[in-house]
Amino acid sequence: MGLKDRIFEDQAVSTDDGDVVTSERGVGYFKRKLLEEVDLAELVKLGPSQRRARLESLVAELLSREGPVLASGARSRLIRQIVDESLGLGILEPLLADETITEIMVNGPDEVWVERHGNLHRIDARFSGEAELMQTIDRIVSTVNRRVDESSPMVDARLPTGERVNVIIPPLSLVGPVLSIRRFPRAFTFEQLVRMGTVDPDTADLLRSLVRARLSIVVSGGTSSGKTTLLNALSGFVPPEERIVTIEDSAELQLQQPHVIALEARPPNVEGKGQVTIRDLVRNALRMRPDRIVVGEVRGPETIDMLQAMNTGHDGSLTTVHANSAEDSIVRMQTLASMSEVDVPFLSLRDQINSAIDVIVQLERGADGRRRIVEVAAVSSRLREDFRLATIMRFEPDPIGPERIVTGTWVHYPLPDTIAERLRIRAERTPAVYTDEAADELAAPEREAAV
Repeated sequence: MGLKDRIFEDQAVSTDDGDVVTSERGVGYFKRKLLEEVDLAELVKLGPSQRRARLESLVAELLSREGPVLASGARSRLIRQIVDESLGLGILEPLLADETITEIMVNGPDEVWVERHGNLHRIDARFSGEAELMQTIDRIVSTVNRRVDESSPMVDARLPTGERVNVIIPPLSLVGPVLSIRRFPRAFTFEQLVRMGTVDPDTADLLRSLVRARLSIVVSGGTSSGKTTLLNALSGFVPPEERIVTIEDSAELQLQQPHVIALEARPPNVEGKGQVTIRDLVRNALRMRPDRIVVGEVRGPETIDMLQAMNTGHDGSLTTVHANSAEDSIVRMQTLASMSEVDVPFLSLRDQINSAIDVIVQLERGADGRRRIVEVAAVSSRLREDFRLATIMRFEPDPIGPERIVTGTWVHYPLPDTIAERLRIRAERTPAVYTDEAADELAAPEREAAV
């Protein structure tokens, strides 16, 4: 599809405040008139913001000559809508421009939901019909050379600005085309996470020491609990002189170190060929002389390769896993590792996990929508022992009140001797609340649980 076709596809859409433009003078009409007046050769030379400004100016002139009489606010919205339909993603454009929105969910042409501050809200926006929604979907997936139709009704893609996109259409979806857009996670420092209430200052200091001392850390949590955001913040503690290889399904990490190699998996093409999996990239990363490997998420056979990497000189590596508790995460990693085509006995997998993983950080999204670290646990089992976790920090929530605001207390426990010793050898500081002297009243058996 050429520039002319992509910019000026015809659609009949009402203004978003209910003012209806007649079909003779609809959005499609003004887009065609725009085509007659715009100089495409000039347009392609402009940057995105200049291109938009130029089109807005032309549309304003067209509406002055031929458009309906509208109030100032409705006129501005109509101009924006025509340009959005010409250059962007239509009604999704203002949602993508709203930084308070972290996720957009389109359930068919008549139902649009957004997530703000961890809570879902249905908004008063809709597509004119399935044809417009499918046109928007096609515009998104075509940017990554994908297609969506009845023969390929599910697609994962990524917008040029980084947002992750998932599409599923009929006949698999019974409500019409469904489009989910997750905003590119904003990079937060730990200082910002402390101010947001995601973690307390002492635990932030401890995590900094753990990363710098090259302990291997798994970030665990449910969907949309903030795993990628925390992983990005943790990676900020890696010393700048180290070579880091990041591996992701969709590139989201924003590491600031000078020596970072970012790798991204590739799905199969329309012919079912050309796929490059996370596992392929982990194996290749081992040949790239990395000091640390950061995997955005392990969800399948690549888990065994990640464990082997951690056990073969790449300690201090980081990854995330979907699980509802620290105990669940370690069992889930054993299950994921067993999905490899290599027949590895469960006992050997347990041995590898006990040797490879040092600390698990559990995240949770509370009833108030806020993401926070609810537990930090050390893997205290060794070799073929049954999994055991020693709690280092736990968030103890208070009973929730009518305002649905979650409050609570950060409870700290002494570090296990093995963890404390590794910090000492690396000359990394242990916050006072994690020493035996500060927590003599807490009995160690109460915080150690068998999995």
